[in-house]
Amino acid sequence: MLSVEELNDKLIDLAFAEDIGDGDHTTLCCIPENAMGESKLLIKEEGVFAGVEIAKQVFHRFDPELQVEVFINDGAHVKPGDIVMSVKGKIQSLLQTERLMLNILQRMSGIATMTAKYVKKLEGTHTHVLDTRKTTPGMRMLEKEAVKIGGGVNHRIGLFDMILLKDNHIDFAGGIENAISRCHEYLKAKGKDLKIEIEVRNFEELDRVLAFGGVHRIMLDNFTPADTRKAVELIGGKYETESSGGITFDTLRDYAECGVDFISVGALTHSVKGLDMSFKAADSSKLVI
Repeated sequence: MLSVEELNDKLIDLAFAEDIGDGDHTTLCCIPENAMGESKLLIKEEGVFAGVEIAKQVFHRFDPELQVEVFINDGAHVKPGDIVMSVKGKIQSLLQTERLMLNILQRMSGIATMTAKYVKKLEGTHTHVLDTRKTTPGMRMLEKEAVKIGGGVNHRIGLFDMILLKDNHIDFAGGIENAISRCHEYLKAKGKDLKIEIEVRNFEELDRVLAFGGVHRIMLDNFTPADTRKAVELIGGKYETESSGGITFDTLRDYAECGVDFISVGALTHSVKGLDMSFKAADSSKLVI
């Protein structure tokens, strides 16, 4: 399995290939190859900044000689006018890395900002906000890192690090008992130690899970707050609890106050707005050509 850094390298290489193709002809036609300069990352909107490490990886992947100086780190609350970092080196490199770096940082910072808003809404409860697998293909590790920077908690990273028996798995397996039994048989045969979560859609399914056992967490799917409170009481702390489905920012705290351990929110990653920022030449009068 590839490391996070190796996955990010592959993403960066693909993104450069997609953006630059056989050359950034705009830059190449008007900027001398050896011209040196400096650009600064300027914040234009209030929020939570995220993405310093991947930004450095983007710059150094393209041009190892670029010099990055960071003034504001991940997790910091930023406001318009803040300068996050400066980058010095070949102007051709600054221009060709600009868009990819901004695309990643704007999205990561938007996710961190959104997550921080949800986390603040849950203050005073013991409930944690979880992300989901509803991520941008290829950017999952970055988006989930942004959730953590914003104060949220990662659910499973993918299909490989946790068992989540959802409605379709249960229906295709022929019921809750079959799904859980086969899960344990599989894990034993493969020598794997993975936590098991199961989704329930109603109290009849919840009763069957409680009677059968063999799981670590129960996901209450599309339960109302009133039914969630009742379900949490029935579970009685025997298993971790998670609320999911149809939960908005406005109803988030209603579910938390029912006593659930986790609330999963797809909106943290699937429909977030990027945080506005720009990468501007520091002082064109001081460029060295």
